[in-house]
Amino acid sequence: MAALPAWPYPRFAAHRGAGKLAPENTLAAFRLGYLHGYRMVEFDVKLAADGVAFLLHDETLDRTTNGRGRADALTWRELAQLDAGTWHSSGYAGEPLPTLAAIARWSRAHDVAVNIEIKPTRGRERETGAAVALDAAVLWSGAPVPPLLSSFAEAALEAAREVAPDLARAYLTDDLPDDWGKRTARLGCAAMDIKHTLLTRERVADFHDAGLRVATWTVNDAKRAAEILSWGVDTLITDAVDTIAA
Repeated sequence: MAALPAWPYPRFAAHRGAGKLAPENTLAAFRLGYLHGYRMVEFDVKLAADGVAFLLHDETLDRTTNGRGRADALTWRELAQLDAGTWHSSGYAGEPLPTLAAIARWSRAHDVAVNIEIKPTRGRERETGAAVALDAAVLWSGAPVPPLLSSFAEAALEAAREVAPDLARAYLTDDLPDDWGKRTARLGCAAMDIKHTLLTRERVADFHDAGLRVATWTVNDAKRAAEILSWGVDTLITDAVDTIAA
């Protein structure tokens, strides 16, 4: 059994800030999750056309802003003008997209840990992984709890490891490959970040035996959360910040 890496992260993390209670990946969502007691947030980061790291889940702007088309086709100055709140509800009208730098300022001021999902536009995996990891290393320099980086894109994690080797990385997956041990070792991962429907008690034990911490997503049922936590999962990511107490 391999020794487990240090894990300074809370047991509960708010998915995209506050799940579905506020517009995802916005400061408004982070503030709401914080009010519900959450001291860790998970969110998605990609690059604007001019290389600025900002928060957005999709490759296009259509679902969660009043913009249209590819998110990486606009400069940050153009993206900053968009409304990222009205799609959710009128109370959040005018809520802007945040930069990674803005999230760093907020999270450090409130002692909130972060799981940064590197979410590159297809074709920009290495570029995004390197840029986001470098930004994270600088923005959280000296922080008591450094960011946790995760990504579905192995090329992004590989680039992140090259430029910021001291930041912890998690292998993000919704379809566990048979050779997960080799992949996580090659990428120097500290954790498996896995869809909760793929978890069993035995699988959690296998990950721990391999020297990997375990994060899981997106668990929104309180009974399921209790079951998974009883297996020794290290961090549980949820939308249900109002019903699963952190």
